[in-house]
Amino acid sequence: MIDKVFSKKKEVIETFEFNEEVTQVFDDMITRSVPFYNEIHRIIVDIYKKIKFKDEVIYDLGCSTGSTIKLLHQALPNSKSSPFFIGVDNSPSMIDECGRKLSNEKDISYELIQGKIQDIELKSSKLIIMNYTLQFIPKELRLQILKKIYKSLQKGGIFIMSEKIKPECFNVHTLYTDLYYDFKRRNGYSNLEIMQKREALENFLIPNTIREQKNLLGAAGFESFETIFQWYNFASFIGIK
Repeated sequence: MIDKVFSKKKEVIETFEFNEEVTQVFDDMITRSVPFYNEIHRIIVDIYKKIKFKDEVIYDLGCSTGSTIKLLHQALPNSKSSPFFIGVDNSPSMIDECGRKLSNEKDISYELIQGKIQDIELKSSKLIIMNYTLQFIPKELRLQILKKIYKSLQKGGIFIMSEKIKPECFNVHTLYTDLYYDFKRRNGYSNLEIMQKREALENFLIPNTIREQKNLLGAAGFESFETIFQWYNFASFIGIK
């Protein structure tokens, strides 16, 4: 379905919520709102193919509608050793949609958990993915969550995180924001949609700077970590235990 959530003038802009209305259009919304969203998935799949699995666990924290899990499962369809996928999301409607999407996949082993990441006990795992999720979690809980992720990874395990980021320089931040809105306009969003969604996300999506993200990864225990992708005010990071 096409994202029309903010296409009509709203008298009151309520805080953004991953509800049923958003869930139904989420796949369209994120591909039109997140630059190089499909390329990030290709990077994740490329890294995934380098890992040898033997029934180990892969987590997708903030799994939304299950697109990442589906792509990873389809990347090695004839593999003799396939991982067990665990998707976690706080939104009941996202978990329901994820279940519907994955139920059509053959020979996939998975579990879906509806709940807050900070409340979920993580099993030993070889790969953990958290895309555009930490930015919606209160800042005071982020280090706690990253420490939990680091602790649950096996030695040599990989953590991939993608986030919207905030430049440290105000002038650069202003330029990046303008460029990002140009990107959204190219993808068919009107100025009304852009501004109303911006207001809905204010004080809900709280981005870190790249420096803050890397400091958090280091404080969580990662000694090997780096930025693996950046487009203006969006970036992806990798950490290896």
